[in-house]
Parts: sequence; structure tokens; C-alpha cells
Amino acid sequence: MRLNELNDNPGALKRRVRVGRGIGSGVGKTAGRGVKGQKSRTGVAIKGFEGGQMPLYRRLPKRGFTKWRRKDFNAINVGALQVAIDDGRVDASQPITVESLVSGGVLRRAKDGLRILGGGEIKASVNVTADHATESARAAIEKTGGSVNIIEQKVLAADEAKRQKTADKKAKNSK
Repeated sequence: MRLNELNDNPGALKRRVRVGRGIGSGVGKTAGRGVKGQKSRTGVAIKGFEGGQMPLYRRLPKRGFTKWRRKDFNAINVGALQVAIDDGRVDASQPITVESLVSGGVLRRAKDGLRILGGGEIKASVNVTADHATESARAAIEKTGGSVNIIEQKVLAADEAKRQKTADKKAKNSK
């Protein structure tokens, strides 16, 4: 066996079909595109066109919306907090904040705030400062003798006025 005698197994390499290379190839002349018209040309795609019928994407209703300036919170379970404390990445005697979790390598980066979730178990007594905490998370932390401090969000006067107007309107309509 020499290098010049090496070759692939039969059928291992499949050649691509070269269209438009004569009548004898079976895909010559129109190259499998049929005849004439916009769809026989290259680079033309009539997306969603249904021959004048109202297309599907216009027949279906629009649903929902995307909230403008939606906040993205770091979420962490109380079980993950306990694991971080056991590993020594977070000091349970110090207040636990987003910054302490990021510096301990528990969270990758600080986002718009911290949300504490109630998944898992916590044994250590901790003082957590967060933007949100679920009822189960708050109960689990307080059961061990810890505390949860919720950061109060700034509410602009215009936002408060808008909320009050909406509440008044709902109260008026419910009568």
C-alpha cells in the first residue's frame, strides 16, 4: 500500500448536482426551476404572499406587548445562598447584597436588582438586602432567625398620579 494508492470507500463522497449544464444532465436549461416568471429568477422570495388572499400573518391577531425599559433582576434561591455560604464564597455574618454575591462569584454580574426565591433550604441565619423576596423565601430566612430588607423603589410623582388616576377609574367603574 502506497500513498498514491489511497482512496475513499465507494459511495463515501457524493458530488453536488451542477444544474444548467445541458439537456443530457436532466437538470439543464431551466435548471429545475420550471419556466418564466418571478419565482424562476434567483434572489426573489415572495414571503407570505398567498395569491391575493389575506395572508396568515395578517389574519391572526396581534397579542401582548413588550414592556419598555423592563427590569432584569438577578434571581437566586435560598438553597443556592446556603450552598454559597457552605462553600465560603459568602460570609453569613455580613449583610448579603448583590455586590457581595458578585464578589463571591455566586452571581456573574449585577443587573437591575436582586430577587430572592424560596427554592431549597437555608440553615444559616442571614441578613439579606434585596429588591424583591417571595413569601416562601422570606419565611424560610426568618425561620432561621435571619431578616430580609426590601429596598424601597423610588416612585416618581407623575407615576404615583397615574396610579391614583387608574385606581379612581377602576373604583368608579365597579360601582
